[in-house]
Amino acid sequence: MKTDNQSCGAEFILLGLFQFGRMNIVLFLAITVFFLVAVTGNIGLIYLIELDTRLHTPMYSLLRQLSFIDMIYISTTIPKMVANFISNNKTITFVGCEIQTFVFLLLGGTEALLLGFMSYDRYVAICHPLHYPALMSKTICLSLVTSAWASSSFNALMHTLYVFQLPFCSSRLINHFFCEVPSLLPLVCQDTSHYEYTILFSGFVILLIPFLAIIASYARVLTVVYQMSSGRGQKKAVSTCSSHLIVASLFYGTAISTYMRPHSLRNSEQEKVVAVFYSMITPLLNPFIYSLRNKEVLGALKRLMGK
Repeated sequence: MKTDNQSCGAEFILLGLFQFGRMNIVLFLAITVFFLVAVTGNIGLIYLIELDTRLHTPMYSLLRQLSFIDMIYISTTIPKMVANFISNNKTITFVGCEIQTFVFLLLGGTEALLLGFMSYDRYVAICHPLHYPALMSKTICLSLVTSAWASSSFNALMHTLYVFQLPFCSSRLINHFFCEVPSLLPLVCQDTSHYEYTILFSGFVILLIPFLAIIASYARVLTVVYQMSSGRGQKKAVSTCSSHLIVASLFYGTAISTYMRPHSLRNSEQEKVVAVFYSMITPLLNPFIYSLRNKEVLGALKRLMGK
């Protein structure tokens, strides 16, 4: 097949999530509302945690980081998709596609690692409460956040630089609504099977290991919780952990389905639907799951409204 020169002036065409039509306009309006609600919800949670000194703990510091990531995460894909739909211009420049891929991998990887660290925080708080100040000090919390950003930056940079130096075929049609590594590989004019093992390894380290760690942590937490004599303590622990588990299952389940699925089982249309969950739904739900199911956050909100 014929290959195109990957100059900075080259463009890709994003086929998008929807085309013009009555139902697609409804879907477009719904996604626009989702975006505005997600950004507002995450900004509100960040502001609330910053404002209320009672929430200045490692747990809420990690939650604030999560909200910041989600706010930028959803802003990486939806504004471009909305602009393309309104203008009916589905192109994205080569450099723009490269930047979008890097930022999406960076934020997605950081969130995956951060969710794992949040389960460690809950595990220490419930299973080793007397040692919590030492095991989850501000210094350790900062180190965990820094390591998440640094590890994900390296991973995102490695994959972005490699993919965008590959020879792309003359077709630049990306069957997706944003630039993502799995959706770009079908456009490459050379065998990428060896590189896909690298993607699988990255998915194992950044997605699967944290997810398994979360499951192991909460298995231990549930054991300790049901040994508690206090029914109130049981309810509070289960409520906090179940909120985190809901978010984690939705995020990891859909991301693993995309990044760790064999090439022979890939389906572009299915992958677009799955991508909606980890790129849109999760950032939308996170602030509400953590606030509506958390008495401390609700208490801070009531105090703020009272003032």
